[in-house]
Amino acid sequence: MHRMQKIEQELGKKTLPNIKVGDTVEVHYLIKEGDKERVQLFIGTVIALKGRGIRRSVTVRRIVQNEGVERVFPLHNPRVKDIVPTRQGETRRSKLYYLRDRVGKSTRLREVFGEREAADDSAEPAATK
Repeated sequence: MHRMQKIEQELGKKTLPNIKVGDTVEVHYLIKEGDKERVQLFIGTVIALKGRGIRRSVTVRRIVQNEGVERVFPLHNPRVKDIVPTRQGETRRSKLYYLRDRVGKSTRLREVFGEREAADDSAEPAATK
């Protein structure tokens, strides 16, 4: 194992949330106001996932007072306390930058109900007789 990989393993978070592009998430972010710190929620839609390893980041978009706001959150940042998925959206793209041009109801994504299946195809074929 390379030195950088060892350092990334030591410094990174042990567990990451299972989020995909199109999900609506609550990002619990630690902010500092004066001499006090508090956790603030940023609720929005995941429009992009970038990087891998300790450099992994997520771009979350929401609409505030008819103005689009996007924030990029590094997943392994100690200021990001938690990312909680609230809705699972169905998408056919890996980046949802087209949502920047849309307003109102056209920004909604189709919702996926139930548990999201694992990506591996470990289902065994039926035995034939």
